[in-house]
Amino acid sequence: MELPVASDGVRPSSCRKPTPARFEDSGFYQHYGDKSDALTGYETLDAPPHYDFYANTEVWGRRRRFRPSLYQLHAKPEDDCRPPMYEETTAGPTESSDDEEETTEPPPEPTRFGWVQGVMCLQIRCMLNIWGVILYLRLPWITAQAGVGLTWVIILLSSCITGITGLSTSAIATNGKVKGGGTYFLISRSLGPELGGSIGLIFAFANAVAVAMHTVGFAETVTDLMSEHGAVMVDRINNIRIIGIVTVTCLLGISMAGMAWESKAQILFFLVIMVSFVNYIVGTIIPASPEKQSKGFFSYRADIFAANFVPDWRGPEGSFFGMFSIFFPSATGILAGANISGDLKNPTVAIPRGTLMAIFWTTVSYLIISATIGACVVRDASGLLNDSLTSSSADCVGLSCNYSWDFTECINNKSCLYGISNYYQMMSLVSGFAPLITAGIFGATLSSALACLVSAPKVFQCLCQDKLYPLIGFFGKGYGKNQEPIRGYLLAYIIAVCFILIAELNTIAPIISNFFLCSYSLINFSCFHASVTNSPGWRPSFRFYSRWLSLLGAVCCVVIMFLLTWWAALIAVGVVVFLLGYTLYKKPDVNWGSSVQAGSYSFALNQCVGLNSVEDHVKNYRPQCLVLTGPPSRRPALVDLVSCLTKSLSLMMCGNVLQEANSSRHVSWLNQRKVRAFYRGVVAADLRSGVNVLLQGSGLGRMKPNVVLMGFKSDWSRSSPEAAHSYIGILHDAFDLQFGVCVLRMREGFDVSPPRRSHVNPGFDGFLGASVCIGPEPQLDSAFQKKQGKKTIDVYWLSDDGGLVLVPSSLLIFKLLRFCQNVPKFTVFVSRVLALIKKFRLGFHDVEVLPDVYQNPQPESVRRFQDLIGPFSVDPDPKQDPGSGLGRQQEEPWRISQQDVERNQAKTLRQIRLNEVLKDYSRDAALIVITMPVGRTGVCPSMLYLAWLDFLSRDLRPPVLLVRGNQENVLTFYCQ
Repeated sequence: MELPVASDGVRPSSCRKPTPARFEDSGFYQHYGDKSDALTGYETLDAPPHYDFYANTEVWGRRRRFRPSLYQLHAKPEDDCRPPMYEETTAGPTESSDDEEETTEPPPEPTRFGWVQGVMCLQIRCMLNIWGVILYLRLPWITAQAGVGLTWVIILLSSCITGITGLSTSAIATNGKVKGGGTYFLISRSLGPELGGSIGLIFAFANAVAVAMHTVGFAETVTDLMSEHGAVMVDRINNIRIIGIVTVTCLLGISMAGMAWESKAQILFFLVIMVSFVNYIVGTIIPASPEKQSKGFFSYRADIFAANFVPDWRGPEGSFFGMFSIFFPSATGILAGANISGDLKNPTVAIPRGTLMAIFWTTVSYLIISATIGACVVRDASGLLNDSLTSSSADCVGLSCNYSWDFTECINNKSCLYGISNYYQMMSLVSGFAPLITAGIFGATLSSALACLVSAPKVFQCLCQDKLYPLIGFFGKGYGKNQEPIRGYLLAYIIAVCFILIAELNTIAPIISNFFLCSYSLINFSCFHASVTNSPGWRPSFRFYSRWLSLLGAVCCVVIMFLLTWWAALIAVGVVVFLLGYTLYKKPDVNWGSSVQAGSYSFALNQCVGLNSVEDHVKNYRPQCLVLTGPPSRRPALVDLVSCLTKSLSLMMCGNVLQEANSSRHVSWLNQRKVRAFYRGVVAADLRSGVNVLLQGSGLGRMKPNVVLMGFKSDWSRSSPEAAHSYIGILHDAFDLQFGVCVLRMREGFDVSPPRRSHVNPGFDGFLGASVCIGPEPQLDSAFQKKQGKKTIDVYWLSDDGGLVLVPSSLLIFKLLRFCQNVPKFTVFVSRVLALIKKFRLGFHDVEVLPDVYQNPQPESVRRFQDLIGPFSVDPDPKQDPGSGLGRQQEEPWRISQQDVERNQAKTLRQIRLNEVLKDYSRDAALIVITMPVGRTGVCPSMLYLAWLDFLSRDLRPPVLLVRGNQENVLTFYCQ
């Protein structure tokens, strides 16, 4: 269960209003201790460290303890305990009512293995899964091909790879509590859902197919025994199918009976294999009979060991890597124990000890068998008793001549049927009692099949419960106190039966080994990545690992994948890449604190710090936008326009000045809209001071905004003069801080705020709100998400501000293809700028000159402008002192005097005339980008400046983007 934070029900006495019995009446005792622990004058409400504060589960039989919140500790005693609106809190679960029926018995605990039993069970499971058919039927043949020396190299190299993987697995398994899911759980919680999910799915599938592989190996052995004794049911292929299906059905019954029965069956198989090993060792000591000698067995001989120590490559597979590819699958069962991590009481102890001990003892067994078989058996023998020598012969070939046997004829003809180079059942021949070796083969194959049949559903169940992929949640349901994945068992059984019907071991085996190797590679990479990123959460209690050894193991696994079977390796890598791409596209809503997250932070931090050593250059200028959106969901048009300019190119930050700092829902809205932007909310008493904080404090190093973009205050003439004056003050503050400024105006407006309940600051009305949203944020379409047909984007470069007005225009050419199908039309008003535009290579094709921009505006337009500023003009009474108007203007600086009108007459007429030009030339445009005029502080009153901006963009159907740079170059036509 999720850990709830302290809510209203968790209310220490210091948060209550003083009453005579405040400690007894509070919830302090029921959450932080017993009532018998009375508070003294020297004690505080600070709770000492406790397990409950960090655990995600609760213990049956006592109430959960909660840590007091910071507000409860530092608030005034007379204040109510509820945190203020700007403090982000997470609502915890409500307490159950008093009349709710309480459970009188603890819930049933699942059957789990203690650390001693768990280590032994895990070790036995790993050893049984490592030992297999190759141990009995292929290891003697590999020894004959590679020789004892190179066979030991193959064994030790394989063990080094599995040992490194075992060390990595141990480190990951001891870095926190491990739950069910085995390999998938380890990788997904270390590398994240992207790689963990893909590996979990293919690893579960590979285990299900491995059930078929081991079962087919068992069925082939039974079929060979039946043919030796003349017992045939149908034909060889169908016999393997029938025996395989019957066998896997019996194994399914054992698995569904529960972990206790499955563990007992594994112990039985383990005992059978150990007896077969003892039987083999005893057989090597017993003097060889004439029948065994005729088949190449002569007990321990130094010259036989010396001859078999060097390689003798034969056949198309006769090479070091050929033998390695055949042997390595016998070492790929080391994760069988980790896959039952959910059935262990202490997996952090059992997994390292059990896995490493299993690797050690199986390696020792492989080395002993290869050495003993190479010291006892010659490579070639005829098996004929008539080939014994009665006297020495000069024509005799081979070591057998020294022991009175002549196999020259079959050696020369390459027709020998026995010897370790020709006879796969040499361990049965050497052993003291051959049926025990057959029993060992049965135990090895059935135990491996049973281990895989248990592992696949448990890994798949954990994957299904995480809901990373669609249509698989049905198989995540567990049954019984152990939460057995019954549906997963049935699915694994169906997959196994389908592959058993192939009845060909060589067809099934190659791709399975590559899937396992792919998992090993990612486990090693997980350990390396978690170590190299220096994540604070990487604190494994298992210290005997090395990040560089883990990296070496990961690389070796990938190389071996392609050395074994290149086409199977390509299939495995292709499946991983496909599932990885799907997970990256879907972005599942999970957060496991993976090393990928830690690595992303480290990489971003290093890159940001590295930018400090690089001076800015005009060639690399990017418009890094601070967008004053308020809650982003309220102004989607503003967000969408800036997203088109900055997507994958530069920084976009949505700023909000408000009284409630709850950013999580705003970030979620941006992510759902696929907008690459940050969100920054600040709490301030008024709008201007809040925006000033954003202007000065947003960003990190050189990753900070250089352009502020805001919406036009369309209600300026109706709102309070103080709010309009504050709005213009924001523009002046931005210019003072050397920001470029953009103002967007849309005829229909861009505020889509729903009905609100609010604690609204009077200074927030107009273009930036501070309301509290109820319910989820809607995803509404905006004008910048709709195709506009063959309309154009008109750009008016009226004043040289460094070229900022051209930057959004050039970016929109490439970013707004779906918004406007035509290349934007670029409009200028003097001819000498044409050559300059061509030098910038911006890709504009339609450039027009406006010859009439300096003409006087129409009288009607001038009259309408005068009516617009009339309510804000200073009109002193002629009967009063002439200086009274000036005094009033000082008290109300937004007022417009006649002197202000005269000083700014030229600029005023320019804006009026430009509005007429825009109506004539850009009536049907999709977007108008125009240079924004600048009003001088102390010369142009705020209401006059607002009137300029209003009249310039008034009565225009397309959106208007007013742009003004900070008078520094943002474009250059030089190459350096």
